[in-house]
Amino acid sequence: MSSNLTVLLLLALAGFLLGGAITLWKTQRWPAVSLGVCAVLAGVGAFVWS
Repeated sequence: MSSNLTVLLLLALAGFLLGGAITLWKTQRWPAVSLGVCAVLAGVGAFVWS
């Protein structure tokens, strides 16, 4: 049960970070890129965890 919750939380975090990256893209590129990288890492972490 805890494993499923962790995967869902990591996917939610990835979506939150990706939304932030999309929002920042037009004004600040480097923070957007770093948020995008963190979103990909959270998504990969969710995939590996499951």
